[in-house]
Amino acid sequence: MKELNQKSKFNIPCNGNQKLKTLILRVTEDVELNTLLKMSNITAIDRLGYNDHGPTHIKIVANSALRILRLLTKKGIVPNIVKDYKDYKFQNEDAEIIVVLSAILHDIGHAVHRERHELLSAIFSEKIIDRLLDGLYKKEEKAIVKFETIHSIYSHEPNIRPTTLEGGIMKVADALDMEKGRARIPYQIGNVNIHSLSAMAIEKVEIFEGKERPVKIVIYMSNPAGIFQVDELLKQKVKTSGIAQFLIIEARLLKKGQGKILKSFKF
Repeated sequence: MKELNQKSKFNIPCNGNQKLKTLILRVTEDVELNTLLKMSNITAIDRLGYNDHGPTHIKIVANSALRILRLLTKKGIVPNIVKDYKDYKFQNEDAEIIVVLSAILHDIGHAVHRERHELLSAIFSEKIIDRLLDGLYKKEEKAIVKFETIHSIYSHEPNIRPTTLEGGIMKVADALDMEKGRARIPYQIGNVNIHSLSAMAIEKVEIFEGKERPVKIVIYMSNPAGIFQVDELLKQKVKTSGIAQFLIIEARLLKKGQGKILKSFKF
């Protein structure tokens, strides 16, 4: 794959979060991490004919997770790293570290195998997190941030319920990477099934500040087949995310530049 020799670059809105800025610079330069991300795509795409689980996927997930977290904290919703560790004076900026870092690391287990990749990712992440957070936190605070990040990594699959706001956010953000570009490669190599057909129908996913609830997610599709992505994949992760009460999800069918609502979900 051409990607194997390319340096990974991130475009993350740090918004004055200096720890996050340092983290992203370190991620960009970390050879082992970037190699694992590229290996993950070799397993997922080249060997299994599956969709993207490599560098592009994790950048999309990281940005979506950060967007959701900031919308929630804007409405006064407190991340668990802040609420549960009051003696350590963690801030919302530290929750941003957790959601972005867990987004970056959640699929590296694919470098070995897709089966139980969430567990493999959690195991492989520990030393990488130590390296990436070196000097950003005191020893005890670093341990807390590290294992809260691993919690989010481990609980991103549908059957595992996260116990933190940060874990729920990352889980939903992972499921929102459903635009058709992610399914292009398996579709082109002939893996035509409901998964690839429905994914190819998703034109765009947008995350807005909501009125009735803090976050509104709008999924635009060119074909009703895209509803499979919402009904069978996204809903399953949202229901087990622990943050469903903060979300409204709309599926819209695009016709002549207009988006007609097919379904609207509240949980």
